[in-house]
Amino acid sequence: DTMLSTTITTPSAFVKPQAPRTRVKARADSTMAPPTTRVPPRNPEGAPTVVPQDLPSRPRRNRRSPTVRKAFRETILTPDNFIYPIFVHEGDENIPIGSMPGQDRLSFKNGMIKQVREARAAGVNQVVVFPKTPDNLKTACGKEAFNPNGLAQRSISLLKDTFPDLEVYTDVALDPYNTMGHDGMVRSDGVVMNDETVYYLCQQAVSQARAGADVISPSDMMDGRVGAIRQALDDEGFTNVAIMSYTAKYNSAYYGPFRDALASAPRPGSEDWKIPKDKAEYQMDPANYRECLREAALDEQEGADIMMVKPAGAYLDIIRAL
Repeated sequence: DTMLSTTITTPSAFVKPQAPRTRVKARADSTMAPPTTRVPPRNPEGAPTVVPQDLPSRPRRNRRSPTVRKAFRETILTPDNFIYPIFVHEGDENIPIGSMPGQDRLSFKNGMIKQVREARAAGVNQVVVFPKTPDNLKTACGKEAFNPNGLAQRSISLLKDTFPDLEVYTDVALDPYNTMGHDGMVRSDGVVMNDETVYYLCQQAVSQARAGADVISPSDMMDGRVGAIRQALDDEGFTNVAIMSYTAKYNSAYYGPFRDALASAPRPGSEDWKIPKDKAEYQMDPANYRECLREAALDEQEGADIMMVKPAGAYLDIIRAL
């Protein structure tokens, strides 16, 4: 149950469309991606140079490769539909995760490629990367999230160099990089800052796309982040990079083992700097049903290609509603 979630491809048609929200424009810093052996594609001679259309939704993103088409067929369930989570760290050896028996933090240098090769042999050709950030690289603002040579970015690049047809998903949030353990930056009064966080999430998403990510997965639950990330990706030329939004992410105790794996649980606050003890301020209340419909409508309008319900097992009614 700790790792179970369900993805739903858009479009949906269950809520009357609302006016688009104002996007937070956050152009990423112009920095280089990790070294790669991949060669950029070339246009045919005579192809015009055009300004990309301003389209928040491009249905072709969910048809762009055999792996993606198999993953999102609506009436079948096979290993093609699964996304394998991998926890990565900087060390030379795999480290068992105590709260997840049978699961390891995989060595970036040795264990990650071996594990993914085994998953592919079993028919699973999609992975989502979760990096374990060293404590000395964590800051209150979480700027390591968009370090072009950070662990996440190097992991993405190595995976795509080794397995070019592998579908690589990434996690977009600040909690693995934040000294306070929250998905966004925290003010001294304990408020998680929304728009300022979204600005950095855009830079994180673009840095992951530069490294080779196929699908950006914002798990932070900040308002407006899907539209802002879509705009940032399009502005940098990544119109084919898809967004899988954590649309209905409930404030759940099931995340405990996950936070243990990444050392990303909220930290205690102080008199001078209050830190919320949980993530109820931005994750959804388990008692609420209708709220998921509003969140889904907003995410779709802002350009989400895929929507996720997490956790899945205890929220089958939400999956059914969406």
